[in-house]
Amino acid sequence: MNNIYPTPLDEIKYIKKKYGFETAKKLGQNFITNREVAKDIVSGSEAINSIVIEIGPGIGTLTALLAKEARAVIAIELDDRLIPILEDRFSPYENVKIIHSDVLEIDLNKVIEEATKEFGKSEVKIIGNLPYYITTPIIVSLLKGKIPARSITIMIQKEVADRIIAEPGSKKCGAITYLAHYYSKPRLICEVDKENFYPMPKVDSAVIKLDIREKPAISVANEELFFKIIKAGFMQRRKTLVNSISHGGQFDKGEIIKALDALGIDLRRRAETLSLLEFARLSAILAEEKHNG
Repeated sequence: MNNIYPTPLDEIKYIKKKYGFETAKKLGQNFITNREVAKDIVSGSEAINSIVIEIGPGIGTLTALLAKEARAVIAIELDDRLIPILEDRFSPYENVKIIHSDVLEIDLNKVIEEATKEFGKSEVKIIGNLPYYITTPIIVSLLKGKIPARSITIMIQKEVADRIIAEPGSKKCGAITYLAHYYSKPRLICEVDKENFYPMPKVDSAVIKLDIREKPAISVANEELFFKIIKAGFMQRRKTLVNSISHGGQFDKGEIIKALDALGIDLRRRAETLSLLEFARLSAILAEEKHNG
């Protein structure tokens, strides 16, 4: 198929006609129509000789390029209508496996273990063009799940990408910023205009890479509480830390004020102004107060 049709858009038209396939809006399907964009993703992911876990291969535009670089590509696709299309397309490839599953439900550790047994030990790279509607849950699941991967290279909505790569404590940051920087080193690969997709979405995208840290950026005694406090801090991001965290219901205002005073943090500050370390120290003091109380 790649040799017959010069562009991914031609491939999409061919598949629609041959298989009677139509994209599903509810699945957030926006397929890449610019092969140069796909090449940028492959290049940025540094997939050479790696075991690649591809999330949402779609019709396989990115998969085909990855298969030429990677030791193996394990493509996980949710849409059952695409499974026969992908299996047909990649039947000649010995290093491509198609799995019909939801990436949020499948045991990726087991998938990687089986791929390593079949294709040999190699660095694992997670790559994908993620549906906008489920981007954050996938990123959270991958990072918190501590998958044995070297990096995660994903194309996502530009606004979300900007938030992830922002520095903690800056205007653009959000709760996802702290999670990403805690577990990885995020960076921008490229920005992608909305005209490079079919169907064309309403917003632009960006490709980012998360290089997974060997150990978290800082030491935290209770990760669950740490992230709960960060999330609570950003639930009402225009309010002060005292008001936003107390609104979460786990700590009252008196406990929060006492903890902030102990850290020398101005009570007027908002969540977006705190560093990773400040949130870590705040969570530690609040945990101690709750334990002693």
